Amino acid sequence: MKTRLLGLAALLLAVAACDSPSSPDRAYIDCSKGSISAQGSSAQANAVSAWIKDYQVSCAEATIEYASVGSGDGRRAFFAGTGHFAGSDSPTPDDEQTQARVRCKGPLVHLPMVVGPIALAYTVAGVDDLRLSPATIARIFTGKITRWNDQAIKADNPGATLPETPIRTVHRAGSSGTTDNFTRFLASTAQTDWALKASSTWPARGGVAAENSNDLVSAIERTDGAIGYVEASYARFHNLPTALVGNASGQFVELNDAAAARTVAGARVVGTEGLRLELDYRIADPLAYPLVLVTYEIVCKTGTPDLVKSFLTYASSTAGQNTAAATGYSPLPEELRAKVAEAVGGL
Repeated sequence: MKTRLLGLAALLLAVAACDSPSSPDRAYIDCSKGSISAQGSSAQANAVSAWIKDYQVSCAEATIEYASVGSGDGRRAFFAGTGHFAGSDSPTPDDEQTQARVRCKGPLVHLPMVVGPIALAYTVAGVDDLRLSPATIARIFTGKITRWNDQAIKADNPGATLPETPIRTVHRAGSSGTTDNFTRFLASTAQTDWALKASSTWPARGGVAAENSNDLVSAIERTDGAIGYVEASYARFHNLPTALVGNASGQFVELNDAAAARTVAGARVVGTEGLRLELDYRIADPLAYPLVLVTYEIVCKTGTPDLVKSFLTYASSTAGQNTAAATGYSPLPEELRAKVAEAVGGL
């Protein structure tokens, strides 16, 4: 009972703080009323859930729901008229542009909101440290390397003791923005060993398919020899070891926020529909972790409800990005964050 009373007291204090003109949170959450819903990327779901919790604690007359259904399904549902925005790990592809413009009765806007390094999470008995070059990663996920003591893996990990355990790869089923980003990385950095095109649906044969990020990490956890790609916050939450990834400078870089931010900071803004980013997976920075994804909130340029604008204003604020970082994501580089906040203000 005491614990429940303490939780209730904390909630009442948080609500009171929002109502106080002197509360520092008022600078970040300018509350709006009503109900909104959205759907899409599972990679960003943990960050969005944290933002929703913060927002609804501060804004008692707002209700926000987010369904983690995957980037492709989320975009298609939004363009078909379901929900008020969509979360996507990839920009809207060409074959959805017409539907998008009909839905928005004009232009749509891409707002890069969540930076999620893609982890190569694994479970291999006796192996706590692992380094993988892009070429080796490509050969593992196309089935050309089938055991953990393969010579290519040994070359990436000199002096390490590697077991003969069979490799069991895990990938996402259906349309996934994480898959799209992972295959773009391989197509850019391992062209000799990755002859397949980048795709939001897994293009290689073999392996185990998982419906969402939670299912993917669960499959890795329970299978000795397993490896899969997943947004880093899921690997961190489940305490799964993650591989250091080789970059274009030949350095093996540990997955961390600062290293991922260096890659995002080197991205180029392309197109006219918001802040669509073109990532350079071959960035020359020796300290950059090259395997990252950026999740966009996709909204209509006009007709956006006030609550959507208010919620995204908080998400793109320094406070919102700090919340995302506390949940296991990398905060947006400050220069990009300021541009996103300005774009939200223009909705």
